[in-house]
Amino acid sequence: MLAARLSALPAFPLAQRMSRMKASAVREILKVAERPDVLSFAGGLPAPELFPVEAIAQAHAEVLADDGRAALQYSTTEGYGPLREWITSHLGEGGLHAATDQVLITNGSQQGIELVAKVMLDPGDVVIVENPSYLAALQTFSGFEVDFAVVGSDNDGMRVDDLERLVGGERKPKLIYLVPNFQNPKGTTLSLERRHALVRFAQRHRILILEDNPYGELRFRGEHLPSLASLDTEGVVISLGSFSKVLAPGLRLGWAVGPRELIRHLTVIKQASDLHTASLAQRAAARLLTRFDFNAHLETLRAVYGERCQTMLSALEKHMPAGTRWTVPEGGMFVWVELPRGMSADTLFPLALDKRVAFVPGSPFFASEPRSEFMRLNYSNRPSELIEEGMRRLGAVIASQQQ
Repeated sequence: MLAARLSALPAFPLAQRMSRMKASAVREILKVAERPDVLSFAGGLPAPELFPVEAIAQAHAEVLADDGRAALQYSTTEGYGPLREWITSHLGEGGLHAATDQVLITNGSQQGIELVAKVMLDPGDVVIVENPSYLAALQTFSGFEVDFAVVGSDNDGMRVDDLERLVGGERKPKLIYLVPNFQNPKGTTLSLERRHALVRFAQRHRILILEDNPYGELRFRGEHLPSLASLDTEGVVISLGSFSKVLAPGLRLGWAVGPRELIRHLTVIKQASDLHTASLAQRAAARLLTRFDFNAHLETLRAVYGERCQTMLSALEKHMPAGTRWTVPEGGMFVWVELPRGMSADTLFPLALDKRVAFVPGSPFFASEPRSEFMRLNYSNRPSELIEEGMRRLGAVIASQQQ
């Protein structure tokens, strides 16, 4: 009775920004696509069988035994010092040299996107994004009532040569957002030449780059490329990283690294948001990383994901009908598929679900003029034999719509 009375009450007036907020298409799809009987390639999920569960459990147990009261107490917003020190050391091995006070621990890299948006963006500001781009970033920026300026992309990532046309108008862009390594959703990587050009562009026009790099450690073919932040000598890049894809997403541990002044602003905003990231998780991660062979763990991830990616590429070649095209990632978790002419992934999704296979339609990843002929496939979360079977089912669904 109480529930019935509450549902009958008038709705409260919502903030204007809510008119621009849409539910995450991926999260909504997962509600139906993650049924046990469905071979789902929809979620951007790491392989759970590769989570270092025992090592994480032991680290938590040791922290609670040795320093439990401090681990369960409130902590500093900046983050646990030893974890920040480990991050700076690890980033330095990849060519990004930063001091500990240039690192802020966040609740996953997703919170880093939101904190940067809070610090940098006012309603009506312009944010440059790739088309297509990471859906949850578009969702976050939309909540701050910004306008998007879109730049095309190809197999070498964002078309950096197309940026100049965006800076001559009445409103100068405030922020450039991109995922340079194994982009979500396309799986493509920004070339070295374009990395240099993008940083020079941002320095010349004093526009902040938000480098979102959750997949950078997952390269299984090709040569390592320097981060945008490591190429920056003028403080125009904030780089986000995460343990979600390389340890476990349930830890909700990420970081932002950048110029001290901007990191200080992010820290102040985080104080008002959630006070600090969970103390126990931070201390346990720091304890784990002091003796856990992280590099060997990464090599295992790269080998498994590389094998699964190749299985998917071979299965696409074998089962997809003529006219279907796809990207060939060098790392990460995703393949981006273009359907034969005239087909819509939105139309195909319920048909595929009937055949117990799922994907994410590509249209929500576009900041402007959504295109329905694309789909995103995840290969990291399924063993090779299920990838083969899933692509067989999906290919049959697509072929059935050509007849």
